Amino acid sequence: MDLPKRILVGNGVIKELGSFLNNLGCKEVHIVTGPHIIAKVKKPVEKVLTTNGFKFYWSVINIADMNTIQKIVKSIDQKVDIMIGLGGGKTVDAAKLVAFNKTLPYISIPTSASHDGISSPFASIKGSGRPYSIVTNPPLGIIADLDIIGGAPIRLLASGCGDLIGKITAVKDWEIARTDEGSYYGKYAASLAHLSADIVIEEAKNIGLGKKDSIRDVVEALLSAGVAAGIAGSSRPCSGSEHLFAHAVDIQGDNNGLHGEKVGLGTILMAKLQGINWEKIVKALEDINAPTNGQDIGLDDKRIVKAILQAKKIRPDRYTILERINLDERSAISLARSTNVI
Repeated sequence: MDLPKRILVGNGVIKELGSFLNNLGCKEVHIVTGPHIIAKVKKPVEKVLTTNGFKFYWSVINIADMNTIQKIVKSIDQKVDIMIGLGGGKTVDAAKLVAFNKTLPYISIPTSASHDGISSPFASIKGSGRPYSIVTNPPLGIIADLDIIGGAPIRLLASGCGDLIGKITAVKDWEIARTDEGSYYGKYAASLAHLSADIVIEEAKNIGLGKKDSIRDVVEALLSAGVAAGIAGSSRPCSGSEHLFAHAVDIQGDNNGLHGEKVGLGTILMAKLQGINWEKIVKALEDINAPTNGQDIGLDDKRIVKAILQAKKIRPDRYTILERINLDERSAISLARSTNVI
């Protein structure tokens, strides 16, 4: 198991970045961030780094694709000894893949709680030749400043909750693969991932109301889910048929909705196929103010039905409920209608 060595969660903890890096034995850092994030946090981050005597470099990206990754890899000075991903999902994923390619450790500093990539060893990169995540390494450390994360749009928090609730169907798919194929199933990793989803469902109303304590709950649940993947050595406890559905939507183009929003819709659909209480999932997503119908994020009925049918083709190596139940167009339409996803 390769897990983060230090995790710091709290209000205003970005001020601890200097001592955090010192404790990890770092001297020269390269930071990957986005244009909106750098405008908000550049001054406090540079103040901390300068005060503590660090040399630092910035890479500001608009998209996390392979061309961007390659450019950053080529620009990195040989003296850099750690990467920092500072921002949302795309910047953290870009930093972790650059670090992986340069054989460097990296630190994850999320500015929103939109998905579990902040602590997982998996990176979603455009132009990689695959619609699903690439295996890299988990972060050496994580700093989650709740003041910064709490200032992000509430939609991002709801998206993170959709990604977390998806662990329910992901774990069930993992169990199905063990039963039908005899494949490896890690009970501890599965339990940890499922717990992350359970906490979100229990706190759904408070999350929807934007209560401060609920933001910490979501952040810690996202961290735990990423650790579960690290323990399992794969994304199985965190990604199943619900993610395959979300990826199938993505390959159709148009970029409708956030990742966690599409995972949430997929979770509703796959939960019904698995015989799980899908109505409870719908209620939690509604309380969180996350979408429960494709029209909520601009997905028409045809795209949703097509994604349901294409989902199992995304990763033929990943056995899920979609292998056990063979859907045709008629049954896919019936599934989507019966759950009010269309």
